[in-house]
Order: sequence, then C-alpha cells, then structure tokens
Amino acid sequence: MTETASQPIPEQPKRNLFQQLELDMRLLGMIGAFAILCIGFNIVTDGRFLTSRNIFNLTIQTVSVAIMATGMVFVIVTRHIDLSVGALLATCSAVMAMTQTEILPNMLGLGLNHPATWAITLVVGLATGTLIGAFQGWMVGYLTIPAFIVTLGGFLVWRNVAWYLTSGQTIGPLDSTFMMFGGTNGTLGTLWSWVFGIGAAVLGVMALLSARRSKVQHGFPVKPAWAEAVMAVLICVAILGFIAVLNAYESPSRRLERMFELRGETMPEGYTSGYGLPISVLILIAVAVVMTIIARRTRLGRYIFATGGNPDAAELSGINTRWLTVKVFAIMGFLCALSAVVASARLANHSNDIGTLDELRVIAAAVIGGTALSGGFGTIYGAILGALIMQSLQSGMAMVGVDAPLQNIVVGSVLVLAVWIDIVYRKRLGAK
Repeated sequence: MTETASQPIPEQPKRNLFQQLELDMRLLGMIGAFAILCIGFNIVTDGRFLTSRNIFNLTIQTVSVAIMATGMVFVIVTRHIDLSVGALLATCSAVMAMTQTEILPNMLGLGLNHPATWAITLVVGLATGTLIGAFQGWMVGYLTIPAFIVTLGGFLVWRNVAWYLTSGQTIGPLDSTFMMFGGTNGTLGTLWSWVFGIGAAVLGVMALLSARRSKVQHGFPVKPAWAEAVMAVLICVAILGFIAVLNAYESPSRRLERMFELRGETMPEGYTSGYGLPISVLILIAVAVVMTIIARRTRLGRYIFATGGNPDAAELSGINTRWLTVKVFAIMGFLCALSAVVASARLANHSNDIGTLDELRVIAAAVIGGTALSGGFGTIYGAILGALIMQSLQSGMAMVGVDAPLQNIVVGSVLVLAVWIDIVYRKRLGAK
C-alpha cells in the first residue's frame, strides 16, 4: 500500500486534443452552435447583434428563463414535466405587485420605497411560489395524478388567478429597491464588476486545482499539466471578457445627469460610466452554483438522479419517491417566484401577459441543454446555455424583423430538432 501511494499518478493516454482537455463534446457542440448563431445574426444585422448594448440586454432578458430552466432540469430528470411555470410566474408577480402597492400601504402603512417593503414582498412572493409548487408536487407524488395533467391544469388556473388578483390591470410603479433586481435599474458598476470578475476567475482556477488535487489523493488519473493550464486560461478569458463587454455598455447621459442631480451635484462635462454586471445576473450565478451543488454534492441530488434513472429501483432501495416529488416541484415553484422577481423588476411593473409562453422557452432550454426527456440525465450549466441560445435566437430574429408568429414557429421547430438530435446522440452512445 505504501509503495502504491508513493508512486506518481499516471496520466491517462488521450487520443486527441479535446479528449486531453476532457471537454464535454455535447457542451462543445452547443457552444459551437451558439457561436455560429451569434456570428450569423451579427452579419445579417450589420454588426448590431454583438454590440455591448445588445449583449447586455440579451443577458438580462435570459435570466428569468434560465433560472426556471435550472429547476426544470430536476423536474424532467425525475421523468415529470411542468407546463405551469409561466402561469406560476405570473401569479407570483401579481402577488408581489399587489403586496407592495396595495396590501402593505393599506394594512401596515408601508408605502413604496419603505426599507421593509422590498424584503416583505420577496418573502411573500417566494413563499407563494414554493407552496404552490409543493401543492402540485403533492398531487403528482401522493395522489399519483400525472404531472402533465396537474401542471396543464395549473397552466390554466394560475394564469387566471393572476388576472383576478389584479383585475387584468398593469400594476406599477414598483418599489425602487425591488426594481434593482431587474437589470438596468440595478448593476454593480464598472469597478465592482471588475472586482467580482477577478474574484470569480481566481475561484475558478482554485476549483480546477482542488479537483486535480482530489483526484490525485484518491488515485484517479489526471489531465496533463498543460491541459489544466489551458482550461485555467479559458476560464479566466471567458469571465473577464464577459465583464469587459458589460462594462463597455455606457449609461445614457440623461440617466447619469439624474443620478448627479439626486445627489445635489453637477455632472462633469464628458463624464461616462458603464453599467457593469447586473444584479439579476448575480442572482442567476448564485442559483446555478447552488443547484449544481445540490445536483452533485447532496443526498437530494443523488436521489433525484437515481429516481430518474430507475424509479422502481430507487423506491425499492428506500428512497421516498413521493416526498422527493414534492421537494422537486417545491424547488421549481421557488425558482418560478424568483424569476417573477427578476421579470417584473426588469419591466418595472406587473403586466397581465408576463411569463406568456415561458413554458415553451423553459422546457426547450432544458432539452436543448442536454436534459433527457426519458429521465436520469441533465446538467444545470447546459440548461443555462440552452436558455441563452433560445433568447439569442428570438432576439436575433426580432432584430432582423421576423414577425412574432414566425419566431414561435422557429422556436418550436428548434425544440423538436433538439429532441431528435438528443435521441440520435444517445442511441450512438448506447451502440458504443
């Protein structure tokens, strides 16, 4: 044992560059497709698609769908589906809008912009989404009603509950602190964005080194040192490049003038300032990290993937699959409420059509990101990348001038194509 432990860990022989870097070929294909999509739209729009302004807008538009897509991964992995996510988002948005504009001012005397208004609103909204999600999960898990039927009913119920809560009216304006979670109303600014970017790059490199050290300690083969260095460089370039692009989008001069006026100051001539990293993107990053940890490092995550792989075997092994279903749908409901925060804050109001067709976008994002509809497999980062691809597709078509009905036709076709590619891909893996 001593001699074995003292011997250097052998490096695995690899056949090509991608194998030596241990890159997920499916993920690499998605990134390649995304790059082709962006370059194509940039050419068609005469260079407008890849401007810092459009990338900033594309980022904040993606967040709400991406947050829900991470939860949809768990739902689909356990061989269920949730068709009510857009309607549930609308209900949570309506509840939060009414809380801060009607309930708190009339019952507690807390008007808009009170220090406690935004916090109470968040708690109420998140609790609402979690409870509704748990209730739907209870019907699926304990009453054994198919998830398709439960959530299809939820699609009709919660959309119209939202309408009745607001009498079909647009509710606004919303609390100014609450609106900071939406995009342009809440960003870190250039300096703190660089601080965050550098910190994230350092943490990324440290995570690589930690993973390598863990493999060495447990006797697993590791990548060549040069491959680790290349991965570290790619991580740093991706993170810092993203921050640089966001910082390059400058705030309008009128907005800067108002900011100086509120402080009782005069804006210096020629003064400019970038938006930086939106707070909504920070929320998405936090959700991605937490959901990834749940999926890979917790008992709940292991149970979710085990149940999706073989529900009968999971139940025979002692997993309470009914209670697990309640947990999965409760997580989905919580994430719908969080997406409602981001979506309504970005719009600065609650509108009657908020979340419309988000069911399609969220499911498509998860499937395009590699989540298997047969259950048992899915990744959080894949779902987020899928959401970004979907939003880029819609944004690009809008910039080109494609009509909304045709946009939906294209999105639906892409969803079917993605499922077909997934089926072919898994058949080839099975054949190997």
